[in-house]
Amino acid sequence: MNAKERFFSFQDLKVWQKAVEFAERAIKVIDEMDTPRKHYRLIEQLESACTSVSMNIAEGKGRQTTKEFVQFLYIARGSLFEVITLLIILERVGWITKEKVMDFQVMAEEIAKMINSLIKSMRDTGS
Repeated sequence: MNAKERFFSFQDLKVWQKAVEFAERAIKVIDEMDTPRKHYRLIEQLESACTSVSMNIAEGKGRQTTKEFVQFLYIARGSLFEVITLLIILERVGWITKEKVMDFQVMAEEIAKMINSLIKSMRDTGS
């Protein structure tokens, strides 16, 4: 390993960096919500799903094979869809604004495109 390579090389992936930013923003929105305590499970699920994106990218990068990494990228992409679904539900019950949901959709779409490109490049090169 040369001096420029990191042991945790997933940190160098732009898609991972964007996913961490996505989770950070979601957690900040969660902290601003004024919600009834009886629905805490929805909030926990949102926290879990939004952090799952970057965690699955990182875990996949740490796997031994391209096939395993690609599988974790698919899981990360699925978590993005889960986050957006939860945000739509929360908007419908009045806990967040439609504008916030739309902002997250824009971010999620960008991350999904990056994940798709990474998957395609890995499949095309077989690396």
